[in-house]
Amino acid sequence: MSLTTRWRYLRRVFSAYVMGGSTQLSFWHETPEVNERAPTDVLGEYYMTFRQKADYAGPFDGDGIPQLDYRGVLGPQYNPIAIAQYGLANYNIYASTGAEDRRATFLRIADWMLKSLEQNEHGVWVWNHYFDWEYRDTLRAPWHSGLAQGQGISLLLRAYRDTDKTEYLDGAQRAFASMEAPTDRGGVLFVDEAGRSWIEEYIVHPPTHILNGFMWALWGVHDLAIATQSRAAQELWEASIHTLVTNLESFDTGYWSLYEQSGTRMKMMASPFYHSLHIVQLRVMYRLTGLEIFREFADRWDRYKASGFNRRRALAYKVVFKVLYY
Repeated sequence: MSLTTRWRYLRRVFSAYVMGGSTQLSFWHETPEVNERAPTDVLGEYYMTFRQKADYAGPFDGDGIPQLDYRGVLGPQYNPIAIAQYGLANYNIYASTGAEDRRATFLRIADWMLKSLEQNEHGVWVWNHYFDWEYRDTLRAPWHSGLAQGQGISLLLRAYRDTDKTEYLDGAQRAFASMEAPTDRGGVLFVDEAGRSWIEEYIVHPPTHILNGFMWALWGVHDLAIATQSRAAQELWEASIHTLVTNLESFDTGYWSLYEQSGTRMKMMASPFYHSLHIVQLRVMYRLTGLEIFREFADRWDRYKASGFNRRRALAYKVVFKVLYY
């Protein structure tokens, strides 16, 4: 990052984490919960409840589409990941209660996602973010994300299931093509030197393999596989599960989980929120696969979380990482 960019980044982080109020964190940092009502072999309620996200207080645009307030020079922005999660949150309530207002919200979001799916310079259909984002490398608008692709697929498939409108299914299948396309050709798939498949939340080189984004994106692959019997989706699901199984240990520090594989001298520790999210996601992965390794890591990381010393140690380490790196 340039000095100017880094200063803007630090100001935005300070504003969001320290000043409080309604910011983008107001949406992201709900308490993660497994949705025990969600089936695993057919499309139904989404795998996390997103209970608080369903009642997001805004801001919204004039059409009722949620925006996130990033403060600083960014201000309110459309974020396709957040928009998809808001739609899935309202779908969960509709599916469990039959509330027609929640159905109307869910379908309004599905329509926005369908209209917003567009081809990038490589001809791959993606959901773009139209604001620059300071990460390890600044992501220049428009940029896309494997996490947005996976959750957009999950949303559109549920809209198709609810309405039988094939345009939703067509959109989900177009979006899935990005998961088969490598990152250097406009997609979100990275295959490492060992032949392992990763779906990347942020497209940077070298890749960082953000753990929560990978798992969330995978649920969209799983949904397409069970909804359409897609062989390509099933094969990517199985390959990615192998990647997770063989790499989970590399995200374990012995007292906390890592957010990503940063490739820096200091490792990027997960924040307390993301550590809790990892635990919930691993419990969902256990429900979807039946593989004991996911339950074992969820239990292990839950024990780490129970230690006040571990929490303070991880947070202090992460603060130093943020100051030194990103």
